[in-house]
Amino acid sequence: MKRIAIVGPIPRDHIVTHQGELIQKWGCVTHPVIALSVMAGDKIEIIPVSHLRQVDLDNVRAVFKGYRGLNLNQLTTKNDQGDIISLRFVDVNNRLEKQTGFMDPIVPEDMRHLTACSVFVFIPISDYEIALDTLKYLKKKSKGLIVFDAHGPTTACLVNGERQRKFWIDRDLWLPYIDVLKMNLEEAQSSWFKKEYETSDFTISEEPDRLSLRAFADHCLDRGVKAVYITVDSRGCLVYFRQRKKTIEEMVPAVKVQRVIDTTGCGDSFAGGLGFGLLQKPTDYIQAARYGNALGALRTQGKTFDVFKPLKETNDIIKKGYI
Repeated sequence: MKRIAIVGPIPRDHIVTHQGELIQKWGCVTHPVIALSVMAGDKIEIIPVSHLRQVDLDNVRAVFKGYRGLNLNQLTTKNDQGDIISLRFVDVNNRLEKQTGFMDPIVPEDMRHLTACSVFVFIPISDYEIALDTLKYLKKKSKGLIVFDAHGPTTACLVNGERQRKFWIDRDLWLPYIDVLKMNLEEAQSSWFKKEYETSDFTISEEPDRLSLRAFADHCLDRGVKAVYITVDSRGCLVYFRQRKKTIEEMVPAVKVQRVIDTTGCGDSFAGGLGFGLLQKPTDYIQAARYGNALGALRTQGKTFDVFKPLKETNDIIKKGYI
């Protein structure tokens, strides 16, 4: 049986949606883990890897109760630390964030029993949560594919609890240890920067600059990354990879939804979909994007995990959206 590890925090989330509704739930790792369980059942082994507060462990285990294919042995509380996050959406895609609890970083020791996994999906939400040595360890000890979300290294937590976007200054130290790099447009712009700026130079644009994004993707591919995924909200996902030493760029359109209810966890769900697609066929980057888009779209359709669908229904959604 193939094994996939989903690595990152399980924050206690307090969310105010763009419609003013309050939602309290467990976030990040829970979304892709449950999505994959609903979709794949007992066909794969799904291993969430996270550090938690002792007081939260039983509650998190209860969230996962009844879902098939899960191995919960890597949910640990050694340092009694875990993330606590407050999110207030100002519109469908943008939100204000505060953090008052902090998971201690995932280190090589946490991965010691997981080197046989076929895919590792890293979904940090802050820049300290995954140690670079952890990726180095897996590159040395495992043949598994490393999927890495740039949300972590482009997000800083300030002393007043505010979470702010930051440049991924040490990006090139990480790239050789990442097989598949996933990010959104804002994170891409925070990862591709000039060596020096005037104070007014840097702005975040909601419109993708395809020339700059391709240059960034080429930079990553030149340093060993096999595929780069940049999500562009409701438009879909840009995919970059190499064939016969030529860079392929393809826009994979989003799976259309009629009404967005809650976008919390969409990026995490997308990353889980990528991992599932690459678990089936490690070089089919386009089909992996379709799975990512499908799980991301399903995540928007409600406040609970009931939004996710079994594999046949998910495949039907993909067929309907891409044929």
